[in-house]
Amino acid sequence: MAEVTSKRIVKFAPKGTPSFHDVVKRKVNDYFESNNISPYSNSKMYVKTVAMLSMYFIPYLAVVAGVGSVSLWLFYAMYLLMGLGIVGIGTSVMHDSNHGAYTDNNTINNLLGGVLNILGGYSKNWKIQHNILHHTYTNIEGLDEDIDSGFILRMSPDKPLRSFHRFQHIYAWGLYCLMNIYWVVAKDYIHLFRYERNKMLHNQKTTLRKALIELSLLKVLYIAYMIVVPVMISGVAWYHIIFGMLIMHVIAGLSLALIFQPAHVVGTSDYSSPSEDRKMVNAWAVHQILNTADFAQDNKLVSWFIGGLNFQIEHHLFPQVCHVHYPEIAKIVEDVAKEFNLPYQVMPTFGSAIVAHGKMLKKLGNNEKI
Repeated sequence: MAEVTSKRIVKFAPKGTPSFHDVVKRKVNDYFESNNISPYSNSKMYVKTVAMLSMYFIPYLAVVAGVGSVSLWLFYAMYLLMGLGIVGIGTSVMHDSNHGAYTDNNTINNLLGGVLNILGGYSKNWKIQHNILHHTYTNIEGLDEDIDSGFILRMSPDKPLRSFHRFQHIYAWGLYCLMNIYWVVAKDYIHLFRYERNKMLHNQKTTLRKALIELSLLKVLYIAYMIVVPVMISGVAWYHIIFGMLIMHVIAGLSLALIFQPAHVVGTSDYSSPSEDRKMVNAWAVHQILNTADFAQDNKLVSWFIGGLNFQIEHHLFPQVCHVHYPEIAKIVEDVAKEFNLPYQVMPTFGSAIVAHGKMLKKLGNNEKI
């Protein structure tokens, strides 16, 4: 990925008067005020939080308690549930908290957002990659790290095309399975040095030295509770535990990729890029709606499990609103988009979104016109 330096930061076009962004913000704020609703969590979110945390930690306790000595099938089923638990915690609890959308209490947001540290990640890195880079520079090559997969995948028409990319719509799914494993093993260290070079760590009120120590301690803790403790007291051989962890991370990696990528890397995405003087043709909010798509809006189970991230348009415009409110404010966003003659892209099902992503990978891999 290109270095994110002050010379490379782009400038979005003025939003205009009246602007799409101003109008949609006013109408969404009016919705919360007129209905006397908080934009933060509610009782449904509290129940979901307990459910998602339980989906990870209860199976872990079962593994440690010796469920493997009763049945290896049950043992591996626990790791499968833990993989789903990572997805549920990541898309619902951690995601909202690190956006400051769970509550107006920063201590609670930091506590729940910090659950990522226990799952093998590092919340300070996540806030830089996701909150700052992805949410600001969505689908802009060299700035949005969510579409950066090194040279192996081409997720932007502005990325150099290699001959093997014509097969990426076939092999991408296997790479997605490895995404979480790479994150736990190496990604956080690589990103820490990158963010230090780009002078971005100070935004998280830390230094490279402090972050490296903190990250290393968290990795040791992760290895200790995920590998050492089960090996010592679970009653099953170490290789079963390693294989169980692999199952867990494969499920988590593939699931998270299939949730996030179809919202941006699809045929309806605009992929507008800055001019030579680093200026964008559209205002920030317009750029977001042109590079984001919703899917499966009517599927309540999908919306519940993936933290409303099938309402990505709403999330990108209102990241500090808890996702439990997205279905209602989506109606407002769609109406205002039509008022400003902006596209409001919705794919009907989760399956259709995955298919659209696959087609886009094939198109990008063959350098077809976007």
